[in-house]
Amino acid sequence: MELFLNTTSPYARMARIVMMEKGLASNVTLRWSDPWANDAELLEANPAGRIPALITEDGTTLGESLLIAYFLEGIGQGESLLPATRLSQVLHLAGLGQGLMDAAFSTVITRKHMGAEVDESVLGQRRKHAIQRILERLASELDEDKASGNVTLGDISVAVALDYVAFRLPEVNWPQGRPQLDAWHRRIAGRESFRQTAFE
Repeated sequence: MELFLNTTSPYARMARIVMMEKGLASNVTLRWSDPWANDAELLEANPAGRIPALITEDGTTLGESLLIAYFLEGIGQGESLLPATRLSQVLHLAGLGQGLMDAAFSTVITRKHMGAEVDESVLGQRRKHAIQRILERLASELDEDKASGNVTLGDISVAVALDYVAFRLPEVNWPQGRPQLDAWHRRIAGRESFRQTAFE
């Protein structure tokens, strides 16, 4: 299998962490790609020009990090990232993580192409408020005790999103005033899969 990715995409990092947690690292060739450079091989694999993109062993291309995660869960080894006994809670967390990722990523991209003043637009303010609301919800639901079991897709999604906010939007300073969420994050982010895939 082949995985198109780069070092700064939270979506690609999530897919890579799932790959590692499911014991599939040796089965996947990493294809480092710049999605903004019209990489011909990436565009052939995924005409949307987005990463991550996974080419499976039968030549099928999968886009979108959550779909890739679902596929890898089905073929990988070890503990389930989508345990049936907690499925609704896991998917709830995965959705919060994805929402935080989306709002932060969109903020970064629009600033890059339209300037920081875009933050004052209606959409910019909507993203800013979404980030704060999601952070408050996560702070009310997560603490260190909830990081003591087997890691799930929800844990991975949220922890990657928090790392991305710290990496690209440091002014948000999400750990400030949220000590329980910070403690939860430290436990999850201490895993080897997170250390090996840290943003650069």
